Amino acid sequence: MFKKLIALAILPLLIPLFSTAQYQLSGKIIDKETNEFLEGAHIFVENTFIKTISGTNGEFLIKKLSGKVKVKVSYLGYKTSVEEIEITKNTVFNFSLIRSPIIQDEIIITATRAGDKTPTAITNVNKKEIQEINLGQDIPILLDATPSVITTSDAGAGIGYTGIRIRGTDMTGINVTVNGIPLNDAESHGVFWVNMPDFASSIDDIQIQRGVGTSTNGAAAFGASINMQTLKLNAKTYAEINNSYGSFNTWKHTVSVGTGLLDGKWAIDARLSKLSTDGYVDRASSDLKSFYISGAYYGKKSMLKLNVFSGKEKTYQSWYGVPSVRLNNDEEGMKRYHDHWLWSSSSQRINDIKYSELVNSNSRTYNYYTYDNETDNYQQDHYQLHYTYEFSRFLNLNAALHYTKGQGYYEQSKLDSKFEDYKLNDIIAGTDTITKTDLIQQKWLDNDFYGITYSLNYDKSKVRASLGGAWNQYDGDHFGKVIWAKYASNSEINHQWYFNNGLKTDFNVFAKVNYQLIKKLSLYGDFQYRQIDYDIKGNHDDLRDLTQKHNYSFINPKAGVFYEINTNHKTYFSFAVGNREPSRASFKDADPGQTPNAETLYDYELGYTLILSKFLLNCNIYYMDYKDQLVLTGKINNVGDPILINVPESYRTGVELAFSIKFSDKLHFDLNATYSRNKIKNFTEYVDNWDTGIQESKELGKTDIAFSPDIISNSQLTFELIKNFSISIVNKYVGEQFIDNTSSSNRKLNSYVVNNFRINYSFKTKNFKEVGLNLMINNFLNEEYESNAWVYRYIDSGQEYLMDGYFPQAGINFLFGLNLKF
Repeated sequence: MFKKLIALAILPLLIPLFSTAQYQLSGKIIDKETNEFLEGAHIFVENTFIKTISGTNGEFLIKKLSGKVKVKVSYLGYKTSVEEIEITKNTVFNFSLIRSPIIQDEIIITATRAGDKTPTAITNVNKKEIQEINLGQDIPILLDATPSVITTSDAGAGIGYTGIRIRGTDMTGINVTVNGIPLNDAESHGVFWVNMPDFASSIDDIQIQRGVGTSTNGAAAFGASINMQTLKLNAKTYAEINNSYGSFNTWKHTVSVGTGLLDGKWAIDARLSKLSTDGYVDRASSDLKSFYISGAYYGKKSMLKLNVFSGKEKTYQSWYGVPSVRLNNDEEGMKRYHDHWLWSSSSQRINDIKYSELVNSNSRTYNYYTYDNETDNYQQDHYQLHYTYEFSRFLNLNAALHYTKGQGYYEQSKLDSKFEDYKLNDIIAGTDTITKTDLIQQKWLDNDFYGITYSLNYDKSKVRASLGGAWNQYDGDHFGKVIWAKYASNSEINHQWYFNNGLKTDFNVFAKVNYQLIKKLSLYGDFQYRQIDYDIKGNHDDLRDLTQKHNYSFINPKAGVFYEINTNHKTYFSFAVGNREPSRASFKDADPGQTPNAETLYDYELGYTLILSKFLLNCNIYYMDYKDQLVLTGKINNVGDPILINVPESYRTGVELAFSIKFSDKLHFDLNATYSRNKIKNFTEYVDNWDTGIQESKELGKTDIAFSPDIISNSQLTFELIKNFSISIVNKYVGEQFIDNTSSSNRKLNSYVVNNFRINYSFKTKNFKEVGLNLMINNFLNEEYESNAWVYRYIDSGQEYLMDGYFPQAGINFLFGLNLKF
């Protein structure tokens, strides 16, 4: 009965969506100068979800329209045309497009982007959507409302060290590119967004491809890829000041300027940003600076563009999390940390200090680190030189040279450290021998990443194809310095106790083709060959010899079909293979002769789209079958560090739904939801037994993959009160997640619901082209939740215990922004 009442309540709202449009609009898209038909032009009906693509003779057909509609037609290399058309009967209207006098920026990312007929699951985020929520938080947080996404923040408020998971896959399995150039760190496979503060202010659009997706450059896509394009040409001169302030003493100051198009050929854009915050967690502060500058020459047939961007960060460490015993105010459990020597197995002094700090801290904002300068300090500079040449309207070439320089360190205070661990001599004082000292250390990373990317793109008649690839090399030095010691022993200034180098060469070539077999059916094929050579030399910080070499050759095929049932219904199916080499950490931590295998993913995707005037539905079903996926099992190496182990069989399968409803021009509602099952088929756990000094193992059979909730949903209700004044209520639900791979209810993150409130208002004045006001009230119902965690288990005196760290996120907090455009 309740379900029937709900259906009756919703039905009146849905009736207008299906009943108002009665007529059809048809026509052709034509080159105004040559009268040539333009196939593949994009036709949009504004203020609706209706869009289509012109056929082989430039023809298009849109059904179920009525009244006055604005139709926008865009085609790469042409000026966009917008026409208002009165639809009172079946109407024929032809669009004549004018060639752009200059080449366009979109060509740069053609080869790595999925098109409208590419059979894979994608989400596009445009510049307007980014700007509405960009008040200083990192890019993962700005993508939090997209399908199958979960984000986390070490500092608890979205600035500093943040992470993102897509379909349960963390940042090491997500390929990220900027203008087609790899961003993932070559050794760790991760992306450290803290090195790119306020980069969102220089992004024009983002495409997320879930699953293996299409072939791209850089790290393997094992859960998704994120393809970012920086600012495209703004033909008019502009200047913009953007300031925001919020909870936890958060500030963002951004100045952006652009020359517009000079002499019809030249353009320069620049941005300078400074961000700072105290963080939600104690001492989890960030001091961040960045800039972006782009200079370009635009010709009729060619484009040369130089992008330079840089980020510099100083972030107080909050990587440890909050022990569950502190979160739960468990006094007995906190005392156990002290009694079991969990902070230091050899120093009573350290255990006493850490115990005192733990019991006297706030249960949700506790930070393990207390040394004044326990900070991460890093700068990363990016240089990208892009060249594009258009041989004809159907054929173009892209090539890019790139160079990234990264350098920095994190500083730590270490108490009661053994001299021998730092290649120092014990001190003999009379009859006494001093074997330990307090010291301050810095662990440095100094790396260079450079290479070339390229693509040849063809788009004519029934064929859209790309031949592309890249050659990239990473050269990274890892070393440690002792910058101060209570007892100096035989050390010198900046005593270096370890050094190792990683040299990694990554080559790939790919070919993609989308072929329109018949009017409604297109076929997709994609083949990539990737080769990796990785050479590590030197010693680790524990003085182990890391010297080793690894070589991999991967073949990654992809194929699919896209079928347009009619203008309202579309469907696709694809199969893709991805292969991934282990990360530096897996090589570093593995015992001699125990190098892990590469991982393989077989990805099946089935999708359906329904497009009506005021209603849009996307449905995607996926099955991701992993071979030799690397996971944590509790197993340790011969020096006691946890290691990743290949599990022969595991999978992720799920359904992703996304729909949007325009109830009116003023009110619309968006919802996406993912239901998934994520399993390891035969899992064996390992637990340290302190009584015996060996690990105990137990076969658990089928278990859940850690950090993979069964349900994720996002919704947004937006109401435009007056023109350019909108209010949005955003809701996110994340189901419970296990924090290890054992499916134990004792080790999990509880489900949570977070509600955010947003106001966006813009207006014009005599002195400003636009004044923008933005207010975000995050978690306004003050939900207490944790978004990430780690755990270590051990047996002592025959009983199992654990040591863990959870990452609480901020309660109710706000950000307010003022944007002035000149």
